[in-house]
Amino acid sequence: MPHPSARSALLGHLRERFPARVIDELPAIDARIDNRAPGFQVLRVHPAHPGDWWLHVTSGCWESTQHEGHGVEFVLAAPRDEWLNLESATVNAYYHCGPAHQRLDVGHTVTIGRPWLDDSPCDHYLVSLPYPFGPDFELCTWGDGAHARILWLLPITGAEKDFRHEAGLEALESRFDEQAINPVDPQRASVV
Repeated sequence: MPHPSARSALLGHLRERFPARVIDELPAIDARIDNRAPGFQVLRVHPAHPGDWWLHVTSGCWESTQHEGHGVEFVLAAPRDEWLNLESATVNAYYHCGPAHQRLDVGHTVTIGRPWLDDSPCDHYLVSLPYPFGPDFELCTWGDGAHARILWLLPITGAEKDFRHEAGLEALESRFDEQAINPVDPQRASVV
């Protein structure tokens, strides 16, 4: 079962950063993840206002993969609430919580296996720092120095994934900044 301090710390972290928002604790959408992350949930953060982003935050990766109190959870931002976002958060958590060589970190890319939403050209995720949420969002701490680092699953195109592997993470992120992408627009144009 999940470590109660980790789960409650993560929920408190989200409530502190998004005080005006409803947060749902949703069960796993696929029971197979219980083999890798027992008690896994997705914390769904509702928008505060129309047009705000929906957030889907994993809860349970830390317990399954932490090393000496340090581990990772993930956030996926979306323009609307949709089952596919819960599926994506769960699938990425399942992968991350598998064998140690599958651990995801900043700069890694992950194939979605389908368009992110609708007929989006984005069919991969870039694991990134959670820039849109501010510097205090990334680290959720509790107890005697334990912490979960919350990393962002940013939808990207196949061409952007290839560019990341050829030119590096900083070059891709610079293009995102230069073109001021809307990271939750399923139809956004590729920066490559």
